[in-house]
Amino acid sequence: MELTKQFSADQYANALAAWSWLDLDGKTPRFTSLFGDVFLEDRRGGWWLLDTFEGALVPQWPDAASMTAELDTDDGQDRYLLGGLALGAFHRRGLELGPDDVYAWAPPPMITGSFAVDEIQVFQFVVVLTIMGQMHQQYG
Repeated sequence: MELTKQFSADQYANALAAWSWLDLDGKTPRFTSLFGDVFLEDRRGGWWLLDTFEGALVPQWPDAASMTAELDTDDGQDRYLLGGLALGAFHRRGLELGPDDVYAWAPPPMITGSFAVDEIQVFQFVVVLTIMGQMHQQYG
């Protein structure tokens, strides 16, 4: 099972509009986790992670090779891609993602504190990022 997804430039633009309070300038979204965390590349080839749970944009890797090496490990997949949870949602719950979808919790963990597989649902990528960006801006 692939643990990442790519969306169109328009989908990224619409989804990231709610995160304009972060410094996204000069960073291009390249792919996401199945939970909508966005991996962005800056002009110098560095990689940033927009963590939608924490509401933070952090410089994570100096280059693509470093990022790929870490994401190819079990620990990297669990930490950055939530691989175990994605596999649980797919295999245990039978939740399949359409081309515009990601996994998300309803209600989100920032409210409940729970990351239970049984609370994962399928939502549109743009909707999830818009809601999470607005929540973090308002309450973060």
